Amino acid sequence: MRIGIDVGGTFTDLVLIDDRTGKIHYTKTLTTPKNLAQGVVTGLEKVLRLAGASMQAVAYLVHGTTIGTNALIERKGAKTGLITTQGFRDVLEIGRIQRPQEGLYDLTIDNPPPLVPRALRREVRDRVTAEGTVLVPLDEASAREALTYLKGQQVEAVAVSLLFSFLNPQHEQRIAALARELFPEASLSLSSELAPEFREYERTSTAVLDAYLKPVVARYLERLVRELSDRYGALDLRVMQASGGSMTAEAAARQAVAIVNSGPAGGVLAGAFIGKLTGDSRLITIDMGGTSFDIGLVEGGIPQVTSDGKFEGYPVKIPIIDVSTIGAGGGSIAWVDLGGALNVGPVSAGADPGPACYAMGGDQPTVTDANLILGRLNQDYFMGGEMALDPARAEQAVRRHVGEPMRLSVRDAAAGVVRVVNANMVKGISVNSIERGFDVREFTLIAFGGAGPLHAAELAQELGITRVIVPPYAGNLSALGLLVSDTRHDYVRTLAMRQAQADATRLHQALRELEEQGIAHLLQEKVRRQDIVVSWSADLRYEGQSYELNTPVDRRPRFTAADLKALINRFHALHQKVYAYTAKDEPVEVVNVRVVAIGRSPAVSLKRQADGRTAGARAALKGSRQVYFPDGGPVATALYERDRLPRGARVQGPALIEELASTTVIPPGCGAVVDGYGNLILTVKGRGTSRASARGQARRSRR
Repeated sequence: MRIGIDVGGTFTDLVLIDDRTGKIHYTKTLTTPKNLAQGVVTGLEKVLRLAGASMQAVAYLVHGTTIGTNALIERKGAKTGLITTQGFRDVLEIGRIQRPQEGLYDLTIDNPPPLVPRALRREVRDRVTAEGTVLVPLDEASAREALTYLKGQQVEAVAVSLLFSFLNPQHEQRIAALARELFPEASLSLSSELAPEFREYERTSTAVLDAYLKPVVARYLERLVRELSDRYGALDLRVMQASGGSMTAEAAARQAVAIVNSGPAGGVLAGAFIGKLTGDSRLITIDMGGTSFDIGLVEGGIPQVTSDGKFEGYPVKIPIIDVSTIGAGGGSIAWVDLGGALNVGPVSAGADPGPACYAMGGDQPTVTDANLILGRLNQDYFMGGEMALDPARAEQAVRRHVGEPMRLSVRDAAAGVVRVVNANMVKGISVNSIERGFDVREFTLIAFGGAGPLHAAELAQELGITRVIVPPYAGNLSALGLLVSDTRHDYVRTLAMRQAQADATRLHQALRELEEQGIAHLLQEKVRRQDIVVSWSADLRYEGQSYELNTPVDRRPRFTAADLKALINRFHALHQKVYAYTAKDEPVEVVNVRVVAIGRSPAVSLKRQADGRTAGARAALKGSRQVYFPDGGPVATALYERDRLPRGARVQGPALIEELASTTVIPPGCGAVVDGYGNLILTVKGRGTSRASARGQARRSRR
């Protein structure tokens, strides 16, 4: 057995896979912000109880967490110092001298403030050239002075980023040795280890992010490992990376920046996994939980990965699955601004106190409260009936904070909350797809998270998407994605070779050395040699360009001039595909080489369901209730139990399909069918269905 654990801002999701029987068990528990490990242990007890198993039967755990993301959002990382080459103290503030792309025309927006204030940035005298040779040896007196100063300022972590250290790391390594001597209690982050490639701003930012988060992540993981060990003994605990692979807990504690956004990355992996089952290779994944709304893109069945990403506005130079996150979850708070306009989020009620309807002390109106008022949530069946919702408290919160200020009825105010949050999510999807040149109408929307299926069909209507997939275990799909992930390590080396001087032997040697490093790392982590898969690539660009295109490289025992020419031709073709033009007469640069070393995890297989088209959806029908949709007043809406819907069953909207951790809304005029793996495949049509027609459809679906 193996267990995936996804700790979100509101809920902790768990999935247990029994590889002997193929059975999957899943559950949710409230996240415990004051001690996240407590919520993990509570969830483990619940899922083991559901499976009738003990921890002795579990081979390993894979853990995704938002602790790094939350520390960045809330600015609750460690007090951090930076040591850099003389003259480069202000690189964090100078950056690329660019305004944030998302607010290019907003005069009030600015880049986020540096995580290290200027007073905690110290310079040392050294200089390595662009060829990697030492021009000015490290002045150890200045390094000792910098470390002594930072120790006196009581920093918890030190980032070290020296000019051209990616070509020659010896000065950074010497500073690390001095730090272990003079300041052993501080955690260290070296840019030459985290991001050994050119672009000093992004490399410095990556080192600073790692240092800022490392004490927070290390404390959490140490506490989690200790509590798990005390309860269950020694365990194989792996942690999800933002790149889509997992690593050991020990490695994660040493490389904290790699696990930021690890939960959302698991969701995109799970979406790609479901897409392979349904035959959909172009997917937009949406994961709407209690706190956030995460958007990913899958093209050709492969999640989009970038090495030029950002975490909360701070650039990182490590491979990450390209996920956009906005503050739009079930717990997002609705509020009226001074101009009388309705807003939703980004602030969330979280798990404590949570939405007003949780009756745990929260009194602010949230998206969950609005959905309950509109009849989209079953007050007696939330989390499978484990948690009762209080509609009176929801109505009181919406009336007081939205309805009365805007002179609206409670129902109209709740409908407004849903409309606004939907608009926010449509905008977020557009930024991640349409504004990058993709036609969303050619994609399938795959919705998960506890709240994703509630809104998916309406989002698809707004975007012109006609096909929506709601996978099984939708409320816990990111946790399933953690178990789909493989162990993964990424390696990079800057070569900076112009085409005229390009050396095929040097290129091949660099790739082979990185591959050997990756294989050794995986073997050390007890990955079997037959489970190791390695891929090569290189970053190429036309001379004078500012950014590169990552281009696949064929793995060969030898690399010749003909192979190098084939690589350059492949770059030309890729440039044509991405930018719609190529310049074959222009000289090309090979900037970086990259190696990905993967240790394959056991495949996850979902059981195919028996054909139930004869029985249809009748066996799953459990009643009806009045539900409010955007186009009008209350509509009699059929209610179905998802676990009782057989393969081939068809449901016509308006309908609600309820399950343990989520509810799928099928608006009037739309329909759904259950495929062989239990996925709900929604066919979405535009708005405009009349109330009379909707009621007729509800009667037909009940028959």
